[in-house]
Amino acid sequence: MKLLFSCSLLLFITAACLCGSAATRKLRGISSSYKRFYRERRSFLCIDGSRVIPFEQVNDDYCDCEDGSDEPGTSACPRGRFYCTNLGFRPHYIPSSRVNDGICDCCDASDEYNSHARCQNSCWNLGQRERAYVEGQMRTLDEGLQLKQQLIEEGVLLWREKQAQLRELQQVAEDLQIKLEEHRRRKQEAEQTLKALEAGDTRVRGQNSSESTFRLLDSNKDGSLSVEELQEKLVLVQEEELLLSEEEAVALMGGGRQMDLPTFQHSLWDVLNTENRVKIRGIVDAEDTHLKAADTAAEREASSLKKVEEAYDTINMEISDLRKKLAIDYGPDWEFLFLNSQCYQLNVYEYTYNLCPFNQVTQKSTAGTEVSLGRWGMWAGTPKNPYSQMVYENGEPCWQGGSRSTTVTLTCGTETALCGVKEPSKCQYIIDFQTPVACQPVLKQRGIHSEL
Repeated sequence: MKLLFSCSLLLFITAACLCGSAATRKLRGISSSYKRFYRERRSFLCIDGSRVIPFEQVNDDYCDCEDGSDEPGTSACPRGRFYCTNLGFRPHYIPSSRVNDGICDCCDASDEYNSHARCQNSCWNLGQRERAYVEGQMRTLDEGLQLKQQLIEEGVLLWREKQAQLRELQQVAEDLQIKLEEHRRRKQEAEQTLKALEAGDTRVRGQNSSESTFRLLDSNKDGSLSVEELQEKLVLVQEEELLLSEEEAVALMGGGRQMDLPTFQHSLWDVLNTENRVKIRGIVDAEDTHLKAADTAAEREASSLKKVEEAYDTINMEISDLRKKLAIDYGPDWEFLFLNSQCYQLNVYEYTYNLCPFNQVTQKSTAGTEVSLGRWGMWAGTPKNPYSQMVYENGEPCWQGGSRSTTVTLTCGTETALCGVKEPSKCQYIIDFQTPVACQPVLKQRGIHSEL
């Protein structure tokens, strides 16, 4: 009787151990979302639906299903996957070929359940570090979003200032346009006067009137000119100035010895005003005086016009530059506007990289040679975040052909600075640019098991 009882007990214990072993064997390497496929039945349907096998063949270290779903806990199937539960850290899949290969791939050591490897469960420590990192990222995000809001407010004010500046410049340009037209008119008039004098227009040269000349020659102010007064006031112009003789003075007076104003205007005045052989002593020739004055006036007007033209051109250049700046996409709230007219540097080995947002990227060697890595092209982020990347194109030619270009990747940070530069392919650069305005309120904590 005792022998029969002992045998029965032994069979019961053996069966229990086998059942427990089978249950453990069948469930290893399966995520909770897939456990419904592995409920113990008389048969097992491969997850891809390709084959039905006896349930005893699940996790028997022999690959029966093409998709490897019958061997989630062994390395039998080349296409199989083993699920690392990793309590306390992030769960993930590894290829089945890594199961029991002597290398610890799962932080909970579940992949090396039947190997010589002595794996420690490090999931909790990894989870702590991961949580600390995520918490730090969240703090950075919160601070960055606060700074971003400040920069948005500054951007709105700056945008309004730029608009006001544009209106002021346009008003100055309108005022200068009026001045420009006035100076052009005055310059044209001065040039016409000069040309008229140079052409011998006696009507213009006669600004020094016959009456004032008569009064100048009439020394005793008796209303008539005498031979003596002409001898006193007039000279002959040859190689040098010569005094008039009495006969020459009488001849200029038409043979008489007295001359009133009407007679002067129809005789001697024409001689003085049209001929160069006689002029008033001590008085610069009227023609030369008017010609020099007209020439000076023309030069003065030309100089004034040039100054106004230069001022007008300068204002128009400023307007053009400002319009180009205002035409750039600075984000929906103008949050990126503050980057304009700013430059940021980063030293990497023997090079200094310089990023001037919305302008250009350059690389300068320690020898002093500066190379353009591209000029501002466009935003090139994803549809969900179009402002996450900048593209700078058409830099200096590359020795292998084509031109240099740079992609600037914007990441969230509490400071605005260059963080790294890479050249993954020849003359194609990638710059990591950190700034608060790149922070987005969509960063979510990655799934980390907190179970103990």
